[in-house]
Amino acid sequence: MNDGIVSTIRDRCKKCYSCIRECPAQAIKVVNGQATVIQERCIVCGHCLKVCSQYGKKVLSDIERVVNEILPYPGSVAIVAPSFPASFPENYLKIPAALRKLGFEFVIETAFGADLISNLYVDELQKDDHKTIISSACPAVVNYIEKYYNELVPNLAPIVSPMIAIGKYLKENLGSDISIVFIGPCVAKKKEITDPEVSGIIEAVLTFAELKRLFSAFSINIDEQDNSDFDPPYAYTGKSYPLAGGLLKTAKIPGDILEKEVIIVDGKKKLLDLIDEISNNQINAKFVDILFCEGCISGPMIDSGLNYYSRREKVINYIQEKLHTTDRQLWKTNIFNSRSINLRRTFTQKSQRRPYPTEDKIREILAETNKYKAADELNCGACGYNTCREYAVAIAKGLAEKEMCLPFVIDKLAKAYDDLKEAQEQLESAEKLASIGQLAAGVAHEINNPLGTILLYSSMLRKQLEYQIENVQHVEDLTLIIEEANRCKNIVANLLNFARQGKLHINRINTCDLLADILKTVKKNPANRSVTIKSSKLAEDCSVEADSDQLKQVFLNIINNAIEAMEDKPDKAIEIILVPEEEYLAIEIKDNGMGIPKENQAKIFTPFFTTKKIGKGTGLGLAISYGIIKMHQGFISFQSEEGKGTTFKIKIPRKIKIQSPNTTTN
Repeated sequence: MNDGIVSTIRDRCKKCYSCIRECPAQAIKVVNGQATVIQERCIVCGHCLKVCSQYGKKVLSDIERVVNEILPYPGSVAIVAPSFPASFPENYLKIPAALRKLGFEFVIETAFGADLISNLYVDELQKDDHKTIISSACPAVVNYIEKYYNELVPNLAPIVSPMIAIGKYLKENLGSDISIVFIGPCVAKKKEITDPEVSGIIEAVLTFAELKRLFSAFSINIDEQDNSDFDPPYAYTGKSYPLAGGLLKTAKIPGDILEKEVIIVDGKKKLLDLIDEISNNQINAKFVDILFCEGCISGPMIDSGLNYYSRREKVINYIQEKLHTTDRQLWKTNIFNSRSINLRRTFTQKSQRRPYPTEDKIREILAETNKYKAADELNCGACGYNTCREYAVAIAKGLAEKEMCLPFVIDKLAKAYDDLKEAQEQLESAEKLASIGQLAAGVAHEINNPLGTILLYSSMLRKQLEYQIENVQHVEDLTLIIEEANRCKNIVANLLNFARQGKLHINRINTCDLLADILKTVKKNPANRSVTIKSSKLAEDCSVEADSDQLKQVFLNIINNAIEAMEDKPDKAIEIILVPEEEYLAIEIKDNGMGIPKENQAKIFTPFFTTKKIGKGTGLGLAISYGIIKMHQGFISFQSEEGKGTTFKIKIPRKIKIQSPNTTTN
């Protein structure tokens, strides 16, 4: 996924956003469901490696290069970070011998590089330029300032790190053709060796974790090795560099707790706060010693399993074991003889700051995630940002995505589930209605034939008997038979309409005019005087291809149902809205009636289902309306809330695309 120093292991990323939450540089964002490192923003602190419980981040490895391009040739040098006792707590005195067995010709302490640069820090402190000097030994701190606090780049002490210092010393004294491999707990060192200011000094960087893999690959058992000293030059107090305040100890700079001119800071949170305060001129200290981790003994590749205090104790034990055996005179000679080596450097601004979004943009993004007011902002931190506002700012800067907001995604899923459930219910209803329609069509055809016979013979008998006075009663009986047969015939015709077996006579009609005529008729009825009917037209063109008589029947059915639903309401209101769509004209008919109970909503279009009082309806009105709209290749649906009202939405195509055998066009 990435070719940078730190990248994501695709199969292990579980989208927990821990790395996003903990990244001090906001250098991680979700891309295609993966927490991806934005390489140009990454300061290579390795913090994401420490907080990922799924081991979903990986570090660019130099193992292959070391094995194939360095160890097989003469002049291979391993320089070991002074924090190594914290990573090899049980057998740290055997590490030099194990490295020689691995194939390194020289094994040297990086701590001598710390000794080399200590006097340069003293020189910096003696300058009277009234600015706070920031130590530059930690590459993660340097990266952070170069990318996000350009105004503090001049504050960085213009001094190389201990790794580069010892590298320069060795190439000066052992020859420029040697290959140096740094071994330590720091991921940022892999980036540091590529910096144009110091490139070519160190050939490769191995972490302690990588070194352990190499030992395993070459079947080197550390416990079987002899205790051994490092090769010269021997380090002195530079061994204390991995501890907070170790730089001050090496340079003999006072670091008393009451000393205002010197501040010692370690750990991500304290570091971020301090750098921000220096940037805002809230700190007046002369010198600040900063380590990104809680000392190098807490580097991301210290993997011994010991807690902070145990690691610290191991390093201190090693320092105490070795300090009294170091030949101080030889050490001083080596330092003095190195005075001509240039151990200074410059730093550059590599700004990765992105413009802060406007307030309007922030509010727009918050609204897109359903946060319209302060009360909607949960600040739950699930997205990896402390507050919803920080998250919106990150989105505006292109560092985050809306899908990272867990409550927003849950709401979307809930809505999608409700929509799916509604669609499923509508599909089940449509299938059921289709089955009922087929049954109704079959029954209607079967009933039509005997009904026709009954009507024919009843009419013939009545005609024969209607002029005979003595048969008046028979004539009345036959008239009743004919009326009831006609009533049955009308029901059969309605069933055929529902089953889409009726005929459509298609014309180009103006739906607005049709509705206006219907509303005039409805308003003339004295029973409807208390009903307020409001109509609004959002479409300029209201024309559709339809059967005006059948469409009129649909609108009348729904409007009359709405009026009856408001029977017990003191304020009765109906609103009709025409909404244009690309290929359809949508008509919404809203009422403020009693609504449809949940248990009845699935049966609303079923023939003969009614909740009206006996004699008030047959239960065919909405079933027929459904059939008519389907014949028009349209859609009919509703939303209802008990006690608040119902909205029917009818969508009629502007043009009927496929002419059916039951459709005639005029």
